[in-house]
This record gives sequence, C-alpha cells and structure tokens, in this order.
Amino acid sequence: MISLILFGLFALLMIVGVPIGISLGIAAMAALGYGGVVDSSYLAQSLVTSIDSFPLMAVPFFILAGDLMGHGGISRRLLEVGEILFGRYTGGLGLVAVATCMFFAAISGSGPATVAAIGGILFPAMLKRGYDRNFSVGLVASAGCIGVVIPPSIPMVIYATSSGASVSSLFLAGVVPGVLIGVVLMLMSWFIARKAGYHGIERSYTGAEIFRILWDAKWALLVPVIILGGIYGGIFTPTEAAAVAVAYGFFVGVFVYKDLKLADVYKVLAHSALTSATVMVIVGTATVFGRVLAIEGIPVKLANEIVALTSDPIMILLLINVLFLVVGCFMETLAAIIILTPILLPVVLKVGVDPVHFGILMIVNLAIGMVTPPMGINLFVGSRVGNAQLEGVIRGATPFLLSMIVVLLVLTYVPQITLWLPNLMK
Repeated sequence: MISLILFGLFALLMIVGVPIGISLGIAAMAALGYGGVVDSSYLAQSLVTSIDSFPLMAVPFFILAGDLMGHGGISRRLLEVGEILFGRYTGGLGLVAVATCMFFAAISGSGPATVAAIGGILFPAMLKRGYDRNFSVGLVASAGCIGVVIPPSIPMVIYATSSGASVSSLFLAGVVPGVLIGVVLMLMSWFIARKAGYHGIERSYTGAEIFRILWDAKWALLVPVIILGGIYGGIFTPTEAAAVAVAYGFFVGVFVYKDLKLADVYKVLAHSALTSATVMVIVGTATVFGRVLAIEGIPVKLANEIVALTSDPIMILLLINVLFLVVGCFMETLAAIIILTPILLPVVLKVGVDPVHFGILMIVNLAIGMVTPPMGINLFVGSRVGNAQLEGVIRGATPFLLSMIVVLLVLTYVPQITLWLPNLMK
C-alpha cells in the first residue's frame, strides 16, 4: 500500500502538471502519514540533511560557472576553434556543433546549458548556410547530452552522494564514454550531411589567422585543463574545483574577454540562483522519497525479486537499461538518480557490477532521456533557442538518438571502456 501511495500519487501529480520537486515531496509526505512509522517532522528534517553535503556544494558552483562562461564569450571562441578544425569537411558546421558541445561540456556540466550556449550562436550560422532547421536543432540537442557525461558533471556529483562512489573516479570514467558518444554523433552528422548535400566552409585560413584564433581562445581552452588537472593533480577537490571555475569564469569574462559586463553579472547570478534552488528542491524531496522507499524495504525486496528472476548480469543490465530509458522519458535526471540508485545499486552489486560502471550507465541512459519526449528537456531548450517546432526537432534528433543507444549497449557490455581510466589512475 505504501508503494502504491508513493508511486501512484507521484504519477497522478505529474500528470496534472505539478512540478516534479513538489510532486515528490507530497507523495513522500502522504506515504509517511499513512505508514506512521516515523513522525511527520521527518520530512522537514530530511529536506535539510539531504542537501547538507560538501560534494553537493559543487552543483550550484558548476551551474554558476557554466552561466558565467556562457555569457563571457568562451562559447563563441570555442566555436571559432571548431571551425578551424572541422569547418572544411562535409557538413562541417554539424561537426563543429558536436565538437564545441563536447568542449563546453567540460565547462558547464549541464546538458540544457550546453544546448542554450552553443545553439544560440550556431543555429543562425547553420541556417544561413542552408542547413535544415530540424537537423540543426536536433543535432545540437543530442550533442548537448554529452554535457552530463564528460566531466565535470552535475549528475555524477548527485550519483556520488547517493551511492558513496568517488566523484573523482566517476569523472575519470565519464571521459572515454563522452568522447565516444561525440565521435559517433559526428559520424552520423557527416553521413546525413553527405546525403543532404551540406558542404563545408569554403574559406581557407592563413597560418596567421589560425594562430590569432587559437591565441584568443587560449583562456577558453585552459578551462578543462585547470578544472580536471587540478582535481587529478591533487590540488583541489571536485567541489573546490567548481569554486575555482566560478572565479576563473568571472575573471576571464569580465577582465580578459570583456564580453561579460558588470551590469549583466546580476542577471547571471539571479538565473544561476533560480536554477540551483530548483535543483536543490528536487534533490531534497527526491532524497526523502528514496528514504521512504528504504524504510519500507522496497529496494531490498526488488533486488531479491530481480535476482530470483535471473542472475545473469547481461540480462539484468539489459532490463535496467530499458527501465532507465523509460524513466528518462518521464522523470527529471537528478530525481531519477536519487530515487533509483538505492533501489537498483544493490541489484547490480549482487551480480558483480562495478558501482562506477553502473553510475556511468545510469547517467548515459538518463542523458539519452534528455532527447526523448515527453520530458526531453534538451528538445524543449533547443526548440526554443532555435525557433523550431517540437515535432520537427524530434524528427531531426531521432537518428542521433538511435546512435546514442548503440553506444549505450557497447558501454553496457564492454565495461573496460568505462573503467579503463579510473583503473589506470589507481
């Protein structure tokens, strides 16, 4: 009955349009009231204790860092570097879009932020050069998913706090899968562009122009080196790295590139604060939801049922992938991580799956959910920024979505791809 109240009320509230953070809180409160196992004040206490975490402090810092760098001219300079590297090839701007999203992912840690920052600059250029609007928006919306796979990644921080896994290990584990997804998206973009006749940029760069563009972009190119190099060099923790990224983004945007005006800083801070507050409400209420599940012993019962059904790791991972893909269509990424981690982690541990590998699989699955309707937040952001109809964007994103699912299957059954870097650094 507790499970019915939890999931039934949550589904009902989501259907009628109640925000996900509020829906999770109300469902948890109703279940606590019905069960009577703990006092109703447990909800308020859990809302506070769930976000009282040092690793979680990285989340608002990375959100602010991404906003500062997006407004501070860094994304524009990354695009210019991308044009030098890939612009001359067939469908060059599509390749530039994916490459720039990969690089910006190592700055923002957020999928929607990547789509907004890169799409706002790239969409007009792609349309001007004859690219189909739906293809352009669908490609950037799909490439924006890399924002949560390549470190630093906000969902990885959330998974680490929920599972007890190392944030640094997760960051390392996300590098190769993120690059692999990017390469596959580039290949798919090139294939479609070749069929559609999208030519590369005819302009040729002189050595002096290439040097000038690279020199101007040096501050942008240094961002992942500073953040990831500092973490793995033992200079600072991932949370401290997020704070360093904020300071660096502010300094470069205001005093070096001067694209970020002091008058705009207030707007950036306000937007980041609103986004952070929304995330923290979801984290808090989702944690309470998960704790109610734990109190009722639902994760253990489910783990026993699944293992009794099959103990084959391949089948279990396949079932979990299908579950994640379905959940990603309807639930926000961070809430899904907090709720599903305590439920499914005991299952995969029983069959010998590494928790870091499982975390990356979860994040890649839910990243794919960012471009699958009806929840598909990247689709909504892309359609808004690119001024495109949602139905057309979905059609444009479909081939890229299918290619990402192929990569997901490879990552699932070849764990060495994910675990190679973490094992190398031990």
